[in-house]
Amino acid sequence: MTTKVTNDSLALQSDRKKLWLAALMPPMYSVAIFPIALGTAVAFAATGTIHWGIFLTFLVSAILILAWENLSNDVFDAETGIDENEPTSLVNLTGNKALIFWIGNLLLALGIAGILAIAWWQQDWTILGLILLCCGLGYVYHGPPFRLGYQGLGEILCFFSFGPLAVSAAYYSQTQSWSNMGLIASLILGMSTSLILFCSHFHQVEDDLAAGKRSPIVRLGTRRSAQLLPWLSGSIFALAVLFVLLKVLPIWTLLILISLPTALSLCRHAARYHDQPERVRNCKFFAVSLHFWSSLLLCAGFVLAGLF
Repeated sequence: MTTKVTNDSLALQSDRKKLWLAALMPPMYSVAIFPIALGTAVAFAATGTIHWGIFLTFLVSAILILAWENLSNDVFDAETGIDENEPTSLVNLTGNKALIFWIGNLLLALGIAGILAIAWWQQDWTILGLILLCCGLGYVYHGPPFRLGYQGLGEILCFFSFGPLAVSAAYYSQTQSWSNMGLIASLILGMSTSLILFCSHFHQVEDDLAAGKRSPIVRLGTRRSAQLLPWLSGSIFALAVLFVLLKVLPIWTLLILISLPTALSLCRHAARYHDQPERVRNCKFFAVSLHFWSSLLLCAGFVLAGLF
């Protein structure tokens, strides 16, 4: 009897650790890392130099700001009841919405402090304005009274925040100038980032409907959404090929094509399990894999262009 109780206790502890790990979502922080990495890589391709202090400060700040975004998202979703059946909600795990809210605000303040430090070093406040705009888009996505994510606009907000705005800010932090090449590259990154949010809704259609959230997958249905995925993910590679042919992007950026198998895996998984919530729940991690490898290879392409 004692052995059985001990084993049950260990199993519960293991399950709880897994829930905490899933709630903290470590793989998702590639979403914060790659806009800064890509903007810096494009700057390296253009100038041949990297200001490492600025890069690392920006990187840490971006991670802190994304942590605020994730925590505040849990808080505001708890207010609408949409996460009532979500075991990986930090509010549900802790049972303390106020604690999560204030931890999130502290992380935001620390992240903005890092951006302020960069602006102070350069005596140029442009980067601060761009990042505050990103934060504003992040807030109106889920925060009251806006909650634009509930109107199906989350993917669009995500595209601009983690694509053109964040990449341009990272490039500007290195060069204090603008880049058409960086803007084009940011479109690719913005698309792969938005795919993560798009895929995160496949398993929660019923909860979204109950809370009045009209995500794209609620509007389209899971089958049509799964049929749309090959076109959305394919656009990442089509844009890269197109702009290499137009000689806007360096030929090294075609390294991104190596990540094509991750896009195929995502599309196959969604097509097969789109209407099975428990099986399709991990669809967003297939999208995270696509985002990670495509972004890493795109950054590598710009670094190689700067070297050669």
